[in-house]
Amino acid sequence: MGHWGIGHSSLDPIMPYALGIDIGGTNIKAIAAKPDGSALVRHTEPTTAARDELIDNVVRVIGQLDAEIDGPVGWVGLSSPGLARPDGRSIQWMQGRLDCVQDLDWTTELEQRGLSHRVWVLNDAHAATMGEAWIGAARGAKNVVLLTLGTGVGGGLIIDGRLVTGCLGRAGHLGHISLDIDGQPDIVKTPGSLEDMIGDCTIAARTDGRFTSTRDLVDAATNGDADAQRVWERAIRALACGVVSLINVADPEVVVIGGGIAEAGDALFAPLQHEVDQREWRPTGDAARIVPATLGSFAGAIGAARHAMLESIK
Repeated sequence: MGHWGIGHSSLDPIMPYALGIDIGGTNIKAIAAKPDGSALVRHTEPTTAARDELIDNVVRVIGQLDAEIDGPVGWVGLSSPGLARPDGRSIQWMQGRLDCVQDLDWTTELEQRGLSHRVWVLNDAHAATMGEAWIGAARGAKNVVLLTLGTGVGGGLIIDGRLVTGCLGRAGHLGHISLDIDGQPDIVKTPGSLEDMIGDCTIAARTDGRFTSTRDLVDAATNGDADAQRVWERAIRALACGVVSLINVADPEVVVIGGGIAEAGDALFAPLQHEVDQREWRPTGDAARIVPATLGSFAGAIGAARHAMLESIK
């Protein structure tokens, strides 16, 4: 790893790279990018629940990136599910899935394997938000809401150019806002949550067992299945109510929507925009833009790299 840890000055003509590593349930996605967001080199490695093997795989993917870049490593960021510790050295809470990352100090672990660099750690949805705001669908915006629609509903907030993490790191769990006070509690005890109204986690319950994925539901709805259309329209109304509620809280320029459900394309975005148009408060006539995410599965890795850059210069 010839480039690792090479110092540089402001006069150095060789632009340093930031490495971003995103640990997901299936794969580790990693990128190397320059400070302007260019020259993205990408690699993946499988994720494993065995702690030492996971660290070895992260080291391996770092080596793959380092072998391909044409400059030194200036910053390293890492994202994963869970609540990040306030000092940014580890995930302090992650239970139920991928709990091997909990309390794992990545700076120390990599140093023990010969890689000397401060590693900045943050939540994966927070990282995706930063990625989309840096070079993705919200590029140039200072106030951003991100929603990821998949098995669950995640998200993130950027207010006045700063990622909002909150006191414990809970900020941005946007799927757990309540839309029905009489609804069933979700996995974090929120009644009638946005997550339960649109996430794949409840699709079987919401369709009396007919469908096991939103993709199948949307296919049936677009092919004229009246029951599927009813369920999908209700889910979109719920999403629209969630979106306008978040607009009232955060006053964003742009609402970015990603995740597997967003792959429905016009079947999602056209009716969603219509529903939001009926509900959004627009005192000056201006509307928040609702756009699809553009960075795909590497959004977290890209945002982790950006986060490390910004934290290192504070």
